[in-house]
Amino acid sequence: MSLDIVILAAGQGTRMRSALPKVLHPVAGKPMLGHVIDTARSLQPQSIQVVIGHGAEMVREQLAADDINFVIQAEQLGTGHAVAQSLPYLTADTVLILYGDVPLIETATLERLLALVGEQQLGLLTVELADPTGYGRIVRDAQDEVQAIVEHKDASEAQRQIREGNTGILALPGKHLAGWLGRLSNSNAQGEYYLTDVIAMAVADNLRVATERATNEIEVQGVNDRIQLAQLEDHYRQRMARRLMAQGVTLRDPKRFDVRGEVSVGRDVTIDVNVVLEGRVVIEDDVQIGPNCVIKDSVLRKGAIVKASSHLDGAELGEGADCGPFARLRPGSRLGAKAHVGNFVELKNAVMGEGAKAGHLSYLGDAEIGARSNIGAGTITCNYDGANKFRTVMGEDVFIGSNSALVAPVSLGDRATTGAGSVVTQDVPADTLAVGRARQRNIEGWKRPTKK
Repeated sequence: MSLDIVILAAGQGTRMRSALPKVLHPVAGKPMLGHVIDTARSLQPQSIQVVIGHGAEMVREQLAADDINFVIQAEQLGTGHAVAQSLPYLTADTVLILYGDVPLIETATLERLLALVGEQQLGLLTVELADPTGYGRIVRDAQDEVQAIVEHKDASEAQRQIREGNTGILALPGKHLAGWLGRLSNSNAQGEYYLTDVIAMAVADNLRVATERATNEIEVQGVNDRIQLAQLEDHYRQRMARRLMAQGVTLRDPKRFDVRGEVSVGRDVTIDVNVVLEGRVVIEDDVQIGPNCVIKDSVLRKGAIVKASSHLDGAELGEGADCGPFARLRPGSRLGAKAHVGNFVELKNAVMGEGAKAGHLSYLGDAEIGARSNIGAGTITCNYDGANKFRTVMGEDVFIGSNSALVAPVSLGDRATTGAGSVVTQDVPADTLAVGRARQRNIEGWKRPTKK
């Protein structure tokens, strides 16, 4: 059965008090609408229609993709009016309606909902609410069949006692949609064309309204203000923590752990408190991550160790490699197996071979460092002349004395050595000591300056 998905994302979100369109506010580092689009993609529809209005150009700019068709709703006249704008693009057997500010809806829930839809039956996602204030109520008859949805502002006192609420998420046979939308009226308290009125029309046309319950309230909660945004962020964090622990990760404190992207993990991984994982992160077996680390778009191979307060962005640690504490590995940094980067070492587009070491207080940019080489404290690669970047290449078993400045482009052969404090501006052959510093002079009888 073919599927079209319509995502309603045109609202302004005035209670967010922001120049940013509501659906672009992030949950776990990704715009809310981005989460919904990803979930929609997981259902493999033939089309995804995103109805936009307020901040339309900003939404397009951030989320444009080949499989997304943006539809403009110039005036926000209600959910029914919004869906109507997408009608020219809908040709599938089934149409699923989602919302750009309901980011945590799960694929499994939607699959159960879609399984209900047939030519004479539509699927409605509902939720049992402790406090249904503000939600449309599901009105059923004596046989427990759905008859209508009544919006809170239009509900009678008796109807407001109903705790089963409408989530707005609806799956229906496409051949009926245009007719129902054409019959909508705005004779209600809001003066809007409610999509929910389609339910009563379907019943009148002798279609059955089958329902599926959301697993919990938070899965279908929309965002209207920053408080609700924070609630969803917290729920997402807890959900990801549970998933990772189920896959074999030890979290020292699941409440102090944050995932803002996609993470794959092996077994026997240990993650300490206040760790943030962003983007696409791969963590293999037996990896240990210390407290207060930020790891973004990086790969940690088997047995790697990231010590406290280190920051990795676009980096790769080889098997048994370690970095930190207080290390910074910028994009393009790669540590070979059992390589070591210590405290206050920064790497950028630098590759360290197997067993290579940079113990502390160094900057290594645009560099290739051979196996077992040792970089002394205070060493820097001078890779930038103010306009262009240049590379430093070291062979295997190179020893760089402390406080050396390697002025790129420069190469050091296998087993080359630099004396401490050297400024190296020329290539150093293999098995050679390079000393590039002024000769020391001791001046006798020198008087220190004194304050006048």
